[in-house]
Amino acid sequence: MFKYETIIFWSEEDQAFVGEIPELPGCMAHGDTYQSALANLIEAGQLWIDTAIEFGDPVPEPKGRRLAYA
Repeated sequence: MFKYETIIFWSEEDQAFVGEIPELPGCMAHGDTYQSALANLIEAGQLWIDTAIEFGDPVPEPKGRRLAYA
């Protein structure tokens, strides 16, 4: 099960739902619907993790949720 915090929002500029996983730097995806953005984001997150493992980079442990937002 995917346990990283995900943030999905509507972007007027892109006319799409955009999602990000803050604990995986640069991990973002988009979709025409909320559901497709979430599915794409989960796939992008897994690819991020697989690539980090392949190159021997650290993979952060999921925190579950943030205690504060900037």
